[in-house]
Amino acid sequence: MPIISRLLKHLLLTPMSSDPTLAINGSRLLAQLDQLGEIGRLSNGGVCRISYSPEDQQARQQVITWMQAVGMTVRVDAAGNILGRYPGSHHLPALATGSHIDTVPRGGRYDGCYGVLAGIEIVHTLREHHLTLRHPLEVIVFSDEEGSLMGSQAMAGSLNPDPESYRRPDGTDIHTCLRRVGGNWEAIHTARRDPQDLAAFVELHIEQGPVLEQAQANIGIVTGIVGQRRQRILIEGRANHAGTTPMHLRQDALVTAAQVILSVHEMGSRPGEHVATVGYVQVSPNAPNVVPGRVELSLDARDLDSDHLDDLLGEWGHHLDVLARTNHTPIHRELTLHTQPALAHPRIQEVIASVCRDLTLSHIHLPSRASHDAQELARITPMGMIFVPSHAGVSHDESEFTSALDCIRGANVLLHTLLRLDQIL
Repeated sequence: MPIISRLLKHLLLTPMSSDPTLAINGSRLLAQLDQLGEIGRLSNGGVCRISYSPEDQQARQQVITWMQAVGMTVRVDAAGNILGRYPGSHHLPALATGSHIDTVPRGGRYDGCYGVLAGIEIVHTLREHHLTLRHPLEVIVFSDEEGSLMGSQAMAGSLNPDPESYRRPDGTDIHTCLRRVGGNWEAIHTARRDPQDLAAFVELHIEQGPVLEQAQANIGIVTGIVGQRRQRILIEGRANHAGTTPMHLRQDALVTAAQVILSVHEMGSRPGEHVATVGYVQVSPNAPNVVPGRVELSLDARDLDSDHLDDLLGEWGHHLDVLARTNHTPIHRELTLHTQPALAHPRIQEVIASVCRDLTLSHIHLPSRASHDAQELARITPMGMIFVPSHAGVSHDESEFTSALDCIRGANVLLHTLLRLDQIL
């Protein structure tokens, strides 16, 4: 091949990762966000697109159509994950991005969907500029992120083999659910990815919290996704007449519960990056003229440092033992969730930071205290996450909002992060 022809081919196949003027089409990205938000739209402006529902199936087909329109080959694996692939110039492991498009019952338009559509827009931008990465680029739509992380768990090899653990709240079994979206529980093992197949995974997401907005920062570079511990706590007292039982003779389960709740708040308020929450309380018999005899409540504790979290909970458990003896109200605790932190790869964090500097975008490092598919992908490949601000820190609600400018900024940071990772991995 003549030298000039080889040079031209090289220029066409090599993205100009140092060119900060290369940018996604913001209007196109925002239009697709609006269009996807109409599928499952509620009267209040929110979105209800529960995994495997007709609305979810419709949205999945729309995303597949958009992927195919920009030249991606698309397949659905046994876990129902949608994988769009844009070829690279070399036989290398894929760079991957993506998120989810299912929602909570009264969700917003940005959670998950933003990361998926930004990935498709990046492929569209590369194609328009006749750029091909060295690595193939995959955009992944993970199944059932909101319900169980089932899709990313299957891909990472951490799936619970018991299909009953993935039964839907309405009673529908996972076999039926997966058939609706082209998956197959009987072949679920085939969804597991070989770590050699992936060079890195970078997820773009709204923050779902107030930190970036409070710091007036354009971009959040995620240091890791916190580990979680959840407990079901049962407090047993003695139900009795509210009028005839003297105060000093009561075994009031709700009084003990109030002390437990305050102790959780105190634990969460200690110095550190951890948080602790009681979000569920059920009182029995729950009558105005009866001393409460039984209370069930929840604990949700999260931190990037697993040892620190376990130390806190161990100390707190000793406090509850003393409280139970003092109040004559036994306290039973059951662990219902135990996840380890997933740390973002330092090299990916460095690349994101360098992109922010080159694009003159302010940035801070912060942990993600919400769960994401990226925490499962971190088991098999280097992982990174990019956050953009959420207005008032709101998510999982119809008022969820991220400005057009922030959406465009985040997508451009993801674009240039992938371009640079393509050159160094």
